[in-house]
Amino acid sequence: MATITVKDGTEIYYKDWGTGQPLVFHHGWPLSSDDWDSQLMFFLNKGYRVIAADRRGHGRSGQSSTGHDMDTYVADIIELVDHLDLKDAVHIGHSTGGGVAIRYAARAAKGRVAKAVLISAVPPLMAQTPTNPDGVPMSVFDEIRESTATNRAQYFQDFSMPFYGYNREGAQIKQGIRDNWWRQGMNGGANAHYLGIKAFSETDFTEDLKSVAVPVLLLHGEDDQIVPFAISSAKSIKLLQHGKLISYPGFPHGMPATEAATINADLLAFIQG
Repeated sequence: MATITVKDGTEIYYKDWGTGQPLVFHHGWPLSSDDWDSQLMFFLNKGYRVIAADRRGHGRSGQSSTGHDMDTYVADIIELVDHLDLKDAVHIGHSTGGGVAIRYAARAAKGRVAKAVLISAVPPLMAQTPTNPDGVPMSVFDEIRESTATNRAQYFQDFSMPFYGYNREGAQIKQGIRDNWWRQGMNGGANAHYLGIKAFSETDFTEDLKSVAVPVLLLHGEDDQIVPFAISSAKSIKLLQHGKLISYPGFPHGMPATEAATINADLLAFIQG
């Protein structure tokens, strides 16, 4: 297994396959780099170098008791990118990983980032606040915290249904996709998942979005039940200097898995464009 040890001693697991322009993939909560299998294989076979790490406390990375906040997630990525000396990379993030990708792009050294992609991503801010009145009420995130802390195994089974839109009438449920979601989640640590809820729900990415000068692609399903389109990408596009938005009627939050052919084609067109 390829790993690096970051400055606080946490070991970060990563995949690094192929050659060519680097594409760096950032996964969502509470998953791992395995959630990108369809994209990693597609772009590897298109001649790209694909890199994906397990976030601290997730997957095969170290079970640190601290550092489960957006700034530390990004600091870990900075160390990984510097270790691999990646230049002109495209950073692609799903859900929570979209927050990591845009904050990294805002803070990266010159020449490190060529483009960024946010898929079903949490920016600009998920939680309801006095200045974000149409956000998701804090009671929703408190319920996620409670279930993660006390009933994680069953909660993760249940959570995969709306994640992939499998609770919609007529949905063709693929049990293997659900099982893989649960497997990835249960490989991570309950403490990391519990603390990570605050990171993805309460971090405000407004200034990150405004400051990024490279092209940014937003992809979002209009039937996203986890990160509603109207409070996320529909707002983010208005903050970007060089943004492009593609929304998909009927697509769920987990569309990189359920709609991989469509997502991969749109990613490729943006990367090559």
